[in-house]
Amino acid sequence: MKEIIVDNEIKLIPYYPNEKITLEWYQDLDVCKQVDNVDYPYSIEKLNKMYHYLNTHGELYYIEYQGVLVGDITLKDNGEICIVICKEYQNRHIGRKCIVKMIEIAKEKGLEKVFAEIYPFNTQSIKTFEAIGFVKIDDETYEFIL
Repeated sequence: MKEIIVDNEIKLIPYYPNEKITLEWYQDLDVCKQVDNVDYPYSIEKLNKMYHYLNTHGELYYIEYQGVLVGDITLKDNGEICIVICKEYQNRHIGRKCIVKMIEIAKEKGLEKVFAEIYPFNTQSIKTFEAIGFVKIDDETYEFIL
């Protein structure tokens, strides 16, 4: 995998271990709730296990915004898109632009659709994915036909 330019402010950087920065994102209880529906922060072990799984089941990237790592995004082999933006960088359309780039990559790979699993209370993510054109197909699944 190589670095991917999203726009003049956003790059996708191939995954490499970086616990010092990434663990901070998963210490925010709101982010943990949005991602995993849990009310406790990640441990280093849980973080490493998650990243190992994502990195071996898809293409995992860090999201770099204006030179700062602000989140991660994965296009899993099954077409699922998983994304996290740390709280202080949410609501800037960073995630939206990165999801659109993942859709382009999925098309290049020949996938027929992509999808996201989103908890019903995570209205922020729901709005983001629906604004791109994802359609709700069940309680927690949103799909985009390529």
